[in-house]
Amino acid sequence: MKHTVPHDLGQAKATEVCKKAFDSYKERFAKYNPTATWKSDTKADIGFTAKGINLKGSLEVLSDRIEMDLDVPFLLRPFKGTAMSVIEEEIQVWIKKAKAGEL
Repeated sequence: MKHTVPHDLGQAKATEVCKKAFDSYKERFAKYNPTATWKSDTKADIGFTAKGINLKGSLEVLSDRIEMDLDVPFLLRPFKGTAMSVIEEEIQVWIKKAKAGEL
């Protein structure tokens, strides 16, 4: 199931937003060892560790939205919504900064 974050920044600016948001997320949540490997200008493989389990997912930047998906083992599924919310909050902060010309 994909989690979608709408935006009106265009694809290039939204990609920049995602990269800045992930850098900030990485600093704030270093204990979860977050990773993002950009496979193209608009797609990244993401991951982090929770309760000793590696979680992997994907992120894709489209012209009007950012789509995220996270593969979560059955035992950790109750935490999936929380994880996605934290990531979305970070992206929303950077969307606001982009709109204010702060990138």
